[in-house]
Amino acid sequence: MKQMGRRERLQAAINREPVDRIPYAVWRHFPSVDRSPAGLAQATLRFHERYGSDFIKITPRGGYAVEAWGCVEADEQRPDGHRPCARCAVRDASDWKKIRALDPASAPGWSEALETIVRLGFDRRIGDAPVLPTLFSPLSLARKLSGDRLTHDLREQPGLVEGALEAITETLVRFAAQALAEGLSGIFYSIQAASRSVSSEEDYGRFGEPYDRRVLESVRGKSMLTIVHCHGDRLMFDRLAALPGNAWNWDDRAAGPSLAEVKARTVGAVIGGLDQWKTLRDGTPEQAAAEAQDAIAQTGGLGLIVGPGCVLPMNTPDPNVAAVVQALGGPLKKIPGIATE
Repeated sequence: MKQMGRRERLQAAINREPVDRIPYAVWRHFPSVDRSPAGLAQATLRFHERYGSDFIKITPRGGYAVEAWGCVEADEQRPDGHRPCARCAVRDASDWKKIRALDPASAPGWSEALETIVRLGFDRRIGDAPVLPTLFSPLSLARKLSGDRLTHDLREQPGLVEGALEAITETLVRFAAQALAEGLSGIFYSIQAASRSVSSEEDYGRFGEPYDRRVLESVRGKSMLTIVHCHGDRLMFDRLAALPGNAWNWDDRAAGPSLAEVKARTVGAVIGGLDQWKTLRDGTPEQAAAEAQDAIAQTGGLGLIVGPGCVLPMNTPDPNVAAVVQALGGPLKKIPGIATE
């Protein structure tokens, strides 16, 4: 088979057609620089230059999308590189009324994310890889805004929460449109509220899914790669699989279901196969490569993009990730300043 470009390879995976090699991608947080658009852009490019992923996910600081509404991000870094909110914007039910639609081009946090996209530009290191910004779903952002009180307010003040969800959704739609207008190829859409560990089926059906559909429908036909990232365990996959997207990513190794199961329930590609904690962080290069090969076996090599279930932990050894790239026949480049063995 002739050698494919990255976009061609990804499109073939979405269509479940044969590929010259299995596409793959890895991504992580860069907390030492992610409060600077220039720093995040350069760190993302260096990381891509090392591992040569078939798409580039921009992973901003976790609080970028809620800062303008009043959340204050902590300085503490979690093992995966994100920082939790130190102070939530919604501390009383009446605070939901303060959540109004924003212009991402000027709002704090959102504008930084757009500046990162502009600074990435068309750097030669991107090559032909599609670049995707990270968007969090409206109900996921509502939880970031309010913390543990969200469930209570969904019961006692649903109208107030729905007003905020409308504003959040409008802001996300505007941000996605502006990101795509800058030349990006798709979106990485993270849904953290379709897990039965954090939401009931009823709550997600009323307060989550309709807004997710609106955001995803807004990029249909404009995005060549819309990734639906399903975060957490006990996932509501019957609902998630029916959302408009091109590829689905979730923690298949640690939380399930398997790649084979989800491939049978969706159209498009599945993204996974690598356990980012047990194998990529704590395992050996041989175990990491074996997981990639098992992912191919599960799917027959069609409709598959090999990747982790979520961001790589901060202390993931380079040799483990490099072993996956080499096992899949991808490009691997030595980069000054990135430790390798």
